[in-house]
Amino acid sequence: MNFEHKSVLLEETIENLNIKSDGLYVDGTLGGGGHSYEICKRLKNGRLIGIDQDENAIIKAGEKLSEFENIEIVRDNFSNIKQILCGRKADGVILDLGVSSHQFDEGERGFSYNYDARLDMRMDNRNKLSAYEIVNDYTLEELTKIFYEYGEEKWSKRIAEFIVEERKEKEILTTFELVEIIKKAIPKKARQDGPHPAKRIFQAIRIEVNSELSILEQSIIDIADCLNTGGRICVITFHSLEDRIIKNIFRKLYDPCTCPKDFPICICNKKQLLKIITKKPIISTDEEIISNNRARSAKLRVAEKV
Repeated sequence: MNFEHKSVLLEETIENLNIKSDGLYVDGTLGGGGHSYEICKRLKNGRLIGIDQDENAIIKAGEKLSEFENIEIVRDNFSNIKQILCGRKADGVILDLGVSSHQFDEGERGFSYNYDARLDMRMDNRNKLSAYEIVNDYTLEELTKIFYEYGEEKWSKRIAEFIVEERKEKEILTTFELVEIIKKAIPKKARQDGPHPAKRIFQAIRIEVNSELSILEQSIIDIADCLNTGGRICVITFHSLEDRIIKNIFRKLYDPCTCPKDFPICICNKKQLLKIITKKPIISTDEEIISNNRARSAKLRVAEKV
């Protein structure tokens, strides 16, 4: 099981977490354990809880963090943070969203259009829904919707139509079969420039399989509820859809008032939960991008519990 992973924006995230040596910290997307390792190095009487739904990540991060005793590793999704913490309050939470580099590199899991594998894309292999069901069972309208909303693909309807026609003849089983259909659907002229023609469609399917966007807003609200005063949440995103959701929910928790703007005083009694630390997102340095191409699109946003 190959598992190579470089933590993006590592120094910037750790610095903004304001780690206290006796604090409780949560790495909600444990991955390769890079962020968690740096947190644990700074703890004395504190504790780290690492969460990941990927079985391989749990195994490898456990190995990386084996020198530390003050850790608790949980196979779950960060959206269940309230149940995981069981009333405990955290001093900081990290979320490194999207797919991990190791998941792309494990070709047999079907995340990448560069490897031929059965359609899967599940971060948690206990889940029933995979890319296979989406490609073979979703209606034309459902496929068009997720391609457009999650992939921001302008050829969404045409690609969906080609998929629906193809599967009338036989099931679509593998990543390369899907790539060929996408290539047929997009006119040759439109495929000459820009990213790989399957990039946006694979992103859209992966997001749908793993409910990546639908859980985000409520998860941030729950995390804010679980923070001690002065505790921080650091969120790293990798595409505009994620970043927009995080930016908007941070704003909502900064100014939750729902009263009409012309009201002289607030009567909804909704209280500010977060203070926004990063007015603009922190992005990777040129040096980091050279050493890790995945860092190119990374954005870090930070907020603090008031």
